[in-house]
Amino acid sequence: MPAIALQLYSVRNELSADMPGTLAAVAQIGYTGVEFAGAPQIEWRNDARPLGGCAIQHTALTLKARLDDLGLVCCGWHVPFALVQDEAVDETIAFHYALGNDKLIIPGIPAELRQSRDDWLKLADFTNRLAERLAPEGMRIGYHNHHHEFTPMDGETPWDTFFSNTDSSVIMQLDTGNGIFGGAEPARIIRAYPGRAVTVHLKPYTKRYVSEGVGPHAAFEPVIGEDDTDWPAVFDACETVGGTEWYIVEYESSAYPPLEAVARCWRALRNMGK
Repeated sequence: MPAIALQLYSVRNELSADMPGTLAAVAQIGYTGVEFAGAPQIEWRNDARPLGGCAIQHTALTLKARLDDLGLVCCGWHVPFALVQDEAVDETIAFHYALGNDKLIIPGIPAELRQSRDDWLKLADFTNRLAERLAPEGMRIGYHNHHHEFTPMDGETPWDTFFSNTDSSVIMQLDTGNGIFGGAEPARIIRAYPGRAVTVHLKPYTKRYVSEGVGPHAAFEPVIGEDDTDWPAVFDACETVGGTEWYIVEYESSAYPPLEAVARCWRALRNMGK
């Protein structure tokens, strides 16, 4: 059974204001893992500055100690595309090696680099090379979707272009809500790429809101259990063919206070037997 983690972007303002307190609150809810997003910071405050130089290992070890104290696992990190380029990747590896994180997930690609199918083939080649670079460090690279990956481009969806041309070690981090918004069926996507859905973002989405004219952004407002995602189909795909290790809750709407929203999502998953 996959464990349940939280994508900390869901509580980003709370994390920025009080990182130790927010992590403690997440652990108290019942989450056993967390996934970070963005460039690592020396201090989690509004005046934080990006990591650099000899601060890398010290900061990573300090963060790991805090997570260990709370019984939390870092199950991944959304690493900005710029931080996996040749000039930055060694520093990125050093940080995540010290932290003990083995899953580096690219959360998006600059728009100018994804204008054609050929662009996506180039991105696949880049990611394959990056996978080779990370493998000796015991790390894996992955990609996280928004909605545009499911709009056909030159006769094929960018999602299929990318994952049909990347090594099987490249993690397919499907975001369910973003995928449905883009017209995808999450369970079908997971089954199409067996063993690659190592971490899956459980993002609630209410598809009927769009057909009722409420609007696509309102469709993200209901929490897990109050939306109309076919969760049994998603879970079955993850647990039979997906190779899923972590279910990662992500909630981005402002319909509920962030910590209340992620607590509601966690309770709903537990009520579903997860």
